[in-house]
Amino acid sequence: MDKTGFLVGKMLIAMPGIGDPRFKRSVLYICAHDSNHAMALCVNNPVEGLTIRDLLRRLDVGTEDAASTDPVLIGGPVEHERGFVLHSDEFIASDGASLPICDHLVVTASREALEVLAGRRAAPRRTALALGYAGWGDGQLEREIRKNVWLTCEADEDLIFGTDYGAKWGKALSKLGVDPRLLSAEAGEA
Repeated sequence: MDKTGFLVGKMLIAMPGIGDPRFKRSVLYICAHDSNHAMALCVNNPVEGLTIRDLLRRLDVGTEDAASTDPVLIGGPVEHERGFVLHSDEFIASDGASLPICDHLVVTASREALEVLAGRRAAPRRTALALGYAGWGDGQLEREIRKNVWLTCEADEDLIFGTDYGAKWGKALSKLGVDPRLLSAEAGEA
């Protein structure tokens, strides 16, 4: 946690005993966290068979061939029909829909961001498109961390934007010096 006790810009790593199959072996990037709520995007759970280009075509955004063939991610179980573009800060939406996070990263939830992904304007250097998000109410995330449901680690561009989705959980754990083979599925309080 930073000096305020909040985790904006950090990664959450699901522990084996999380108890929620939607988050099994998940790695999430925390976009917002304060005393009232937290919001994060899962960065290692692609929607099988759905690319950004495919989604933009389905939404009739007028995609160009320049649109990414990277998969769309399942960002989390809340508002799973809503899209969030996590990206580097070379683009900020003109409609105020961009939320600067930290370390030159921004999350944007607007049609303008989709148009950028479609190739209508110069795209940011790094992007990921997620449907839905993970959210927590007042103190909920902190309680889950105390119960060893989540570990936290520093974020890096490879964990956030890398395309080896199956390896991200192990990579995040290795940043902490944790061997995933030694983790127990039993959760508890320390």
